[in-house]
Amino acid sequence: MTPGARVAAAIIVLDQIRDGAFAEQALTAWARGSRYAGAKDRAAVRDHVYDALRAKHSLGDGDGRALMARLLQRDGVDLDNIFNGIGHAPDVLSEEEIAAFSMPLDLSAPASCDIPDWLWPAWQASLGADAVAAAQAQQTRADVFLRINQRKGSVDDAMAMLAQDGIATAPHAHVATCLRVRDNPRRVKSSAAYLTGLVELQDASSQRAVGLVPVGARLLDYCAGGGGKALAFADLTDATVFAHDIAPQRMKDLPDRAQRAGVTIRTLTSAELPGHAPFDVVFCDAPCSGSGTWRRTPDAKWRLDVDRLQALIAIQADVIAAAAKLVGTGGVLAYATCSVLRAENDDIIDSFLAQHPGWRVALRDQVLPGPDGDGFYLCILAR
Repeated sequence: MTPGARVAAAIIVLDQIRDGAFAEQALTAWARGSRYAGAKDRAAVRDHVYDALRAKHSLGDGDGRALMARLLQRDGVDLDNIFNGIGHAPDVLSEEEIAAFSMPLDLSAPASCDIPDWLWPAWQASLGADAVAAAQAQQTRADVFLRINQRKGSVDDAMAMLAQDGIATAPHAHVATCLRVRDNPRRVKSSAAYLTGLVELQDASSQRAVGLVPVGARLLDYCAGGGGKALAFADLTDATVFAHDIAPQRMKDLPDRAQRAGVTIRTLTSAELPGHAPFDVVFCDAPCSGSGTWRRTPDAKWRLDVDRLQALIAIQADVIAAAAKLVGTGGVLAYATCSVLRAENDDIIDSFLAQHPGWRVALRDQVLPGPDGDGFYLCILAR
């Protein structure tokens, strides 16, 4: 595919997303219907789509054609070389479009920060002086981070094995188990280091949070999802690690991942939880808006609305209350989200404490999205 054809494909996908499709679904459907597109073509179209979605507000909130034109213009690309109608490239820009694209866009917040207008007051209230920087950090692509499975090898072992597959990495400055991928991130899942369990894909902030949790003899990852944090706990400690998710199908790959990593994790259904409680540590990574990870899933930012946020807050309150019942005497409850919003973090904790006497905060920790990882919130409660 030519550069113009890739842009034309991205325009089609962006218009489908604008009409209500999820980004991944729209990209997958396009790829399945475009057998002529090679791996590099699919990657380029994906990058165009996600780059446009990350900056949709600051690019003018237009249709796919307008978003791609503004994106290319922002990045210094000559639009005449792309919008030329040659082959499968987009049609030549009209005089009206040329005039429109020559006009400056709104550079005031929240448009310049690519935060939905309705959310900007809560974003500012949550982050204060960091509101603009945290938002703008998510306008560009996030780095790919890997967790080294220390049962399989060292940092140097992982870097050397990845290099053999053409993947350049560097140690993370603040997280001992973490590597930053410098080159060829799309090769990771086919690399020997990944296939043999030496490394796992996991953001640096998640790894950091796992390292802050004091681990007892029995640990439950209560909202395990795919089980990435359960795997990290099992690698770092000799605790007996259990994993649970209200939707068990999310954990379907966990047994294979655990076997590859050389660790043991027992999955539990909701019905099985009471029979295995109490636990020394219950780690509760609650469903959330994902507002600290929006550069990875930028369409989620634009799908979030007031009703969805309120529903998530209600779920979070229920989840932390249910998880607390599984903690043994003298045990620890760790509440976490990948949100940066106070309503999903400190407010949930404060409400829980008001309704559950005897619990106290042992640690509150929050990192904001930036060059060293995604946004992540952790509060450790003890009694």
